[in-house]
Amino acid sequence: MKKLGLAWQILIGLVVGIAVGAVFYGEASVVTYLKPIGDIFIRLIKMIVVPIVVSSIVVGVAGVGDIKKLGKLGGKTILYFEIITTIAIAVGLLIANVTQPGSGVNMSHLKKTDISVYVGATEQVKGHSIADTFVNIVPTNIIDSLAKGDMLAIIFFSVLFGLGVAAIGEKGKPVLRFFQGVADAMFYVTNQVMKFAPFGVFALIGVTVSKFGVGSLIPLGKLVVVVYGAMIFFVVVVLGIVAKIAGINIFQFMRVLKDELILAYSTASSEAVLPKIMEKMEKFGCPKAIASFVIPTGYSFNLDGSTLYQAIAAIFLAQMYGIHLSISQQITLMLVLMLTSKGIAGVPGVSFVVLLATLGSVGIPPEGLAFIAGIDRILDMARTAVNVVGNSLAAVVMSKWEGQYDQAKGEEYLNEVKQAS
Repeated sequence: MKKLGLAWQILIGLVVGIAVGAVFYGEASVVTYLKPIGDIFIRLIKMIVVPIVVSSIVVGVAGVGDIKKLGKLGGKTILYFEIITTIAIAVGLLIANVTQPGSGVNMSHLKKTDISVYVGATEQVKGHSIADTFVNIVPTNIIDSLAKGDMLAIIFFSVLFGLGVAAIGEKGKPVLRFFQGVADAMFYVTNQVMKFAPFGVFALIGVTVSKFGVGSLIPLGKLVVVVYGAMIFFVVVVLGIVAKIAGINIFQFMRVLKDELILAYSTASSEAVLPKIMEKMEKFGCPKAIASFVIPTGYSFNLDGSTLYQAIAAIFLAQMYGIHLSISQQITLMLVLMLTSKGIAGVPGVSFVVLLATLGSVGIPPEGLAFIAGIDRILDMARTAVNVVGNSLAAVVMSKWEGQYDQAKGEEYLNEVKQAS
């Protein structure tokens, strides 16, 4: 009998987790026994992310060794991220205005969820500007940044360190071999951790369903349908066009990422797949220097799914409260979201925090988020999967833009994936 692939194992874990959560809805024992399993899996992933990012960037950058090339890559990458996330916000606003998901929603039928956990971080976002983002990229203490998992500061230091290794020539080769060894070892560890993924997915989804139940979706069903429909439209149409321009098929591309998409969707964690998508994009023909720089940077600057959701959620709440937003107010909302959503990926519940900080700018009561907090996990699963597709595609686009994409290697890997399916 053919051994089940990782994607099938994760799917089975997902289905069994949903079933267990539904059967034992409201039972505290589910949280007691399953939550530790899910927490261990997420901790295992977080444990390996920083060493992989640091070692991959140092090796990749040292291989390039040209600060002008890297500066040009960084500028193009930020420009691309800004264009795509702006399109995501515009698509979210358009779809929410057309479908009117908040119209006719009776707030008396909705259950409020405590969102005080997010309020403390809101002030951090309200005072957040583009200038702050670029200032915070430079770490004052790299050990502290590594401990906190501050990805932008880690990337900045790793790029500089890689350039330093390249600059000292022969003296840097032992250092380069060390980091290459770290990268190889950590990718091996990643493959071992992924064997635990089906159990982690089973536990995480089981806890979610047992807490909120399938019934929690019914009053806000239209919002869920609109968000999922918008996510599918954005991936198939918007990212599909981008992929077509880059010379690849979006459906074949997602086939390459199927294991990571199922895992990201199930866990609602982008970190859970960061190491694997960096590895896969290298196999798909992207140079190590580009894949190891673009993908981690995207986790702070290119959250397509998150910004798309934030736009829809804002309009949903306005419609629910009967607040009409003019075109100028919606443009203001788009500009504020463009600013507040950058460089704050490390903030817990980032989408909620951004919305809390943003809604007041156009007169929408932020406390309305308490009505949709109960289904946020379901929506988070979709936006996480879209973030993964967007960041993975960005690595290919930037590789093509820089003229460094290995077409033959990409086609060979795609054929391997097709044969393995």
